[in-house]
Amino acid sequence: MAINYTWDCKTVDVKTIDGNEDTVFNVHWRLTGTDDTNTVSDAFDGTVNASATVYGTQILDTSDLSSFTAFTDLTNDQITGWVESAIGEDEVTELKTNVSNQIAELVTPTQETKTIGE
Repeated sequence: MAINYTWDCKTVDVKTIDGNEDTVFNVHWRLTGTDDTNTVSDAFDGTVNASATVYGTQILDTSDLSSFTAFTDLTNDQITGWVESAIGEDEVTELKTNVSNQIAELVTPTQETKTIGE
């Protein structure tokens, strides 16, 4: 099972800091993993690659804006780098492990949900 991870860090909170308009100070992120080998049933009786997502927010350190980038020049990759740096390598690894475990549960369930009395 090879999982491809994708960050979506395009939703941000901005404010003016030290005269820099639209300074990103908080990022609403999503980390999605998609299994390129295993598929699962979808809601329309088809199949899709197994995937899972975790999400959160990350406040960024804005104390040094010497390399400020204008909002219109920002990219998802750049903001993803900021988020990964702020979160830290160990936490990024934990997030990816969480996504991987969710995908494994989708592919080979170890539990099921039942309704009592029906």
